[in-house]
Amino acid sequence: MGLVINQRADEIDFGQLLVQLDIVTGGEAIRLPPRAGRVKVMRGGPVETGRGFVLHSADYGANDSTVRIADDVCLTATIDILRAIARGAGPARAMLALGYAGWSSGQLENEILANGWLTCPADADLIFDADLGGKYDRALAKLGVHAGMLSSDAGHA
Repeated sequence: MGLVINQRADEIDFGQLLVQLDIVTGGEAIRLPPRAGRVKVMRGGPVETGRGFVLHSADYGANDSTVRIADDVCLTATIDILRAIARGAGPARAMLALGYAGWSSGQLENEILANGWLTCPADADLIFDADLGGKYDRALAKLGVHAGMLSSDAGHA
């Protein structure tokens, strides 16, 4: 599975989502802690768009439900993290992805071997950067690639 991290879900913000999930009441949503106000809601992918995944800094962890992605990036997919964020006790940095992208067994590996994907290590500064429009170019720059150098044709030398 994968999560899209540069496409905002414009139809809902984090406070509205907390109200819809009955984590806070409508009036409380206006008085969320500052950290909660910074949480972006993203379109994580086309599969199960009603399901949420929180990518967050490693300063928060739930025993059996947090997965470490990198040294400073974790993933939690339970409602407890949303409650913690609403109370001001959640992670310092977080984004909520609604939905995910999915592949069948071996499919993603084959697509990578066919040069269908460029990959780089997880980077917390890139993941949590508020400049959504610049993420694509910054990710390419981490690989030493400029978007103008990309081609739809691929080959193996």
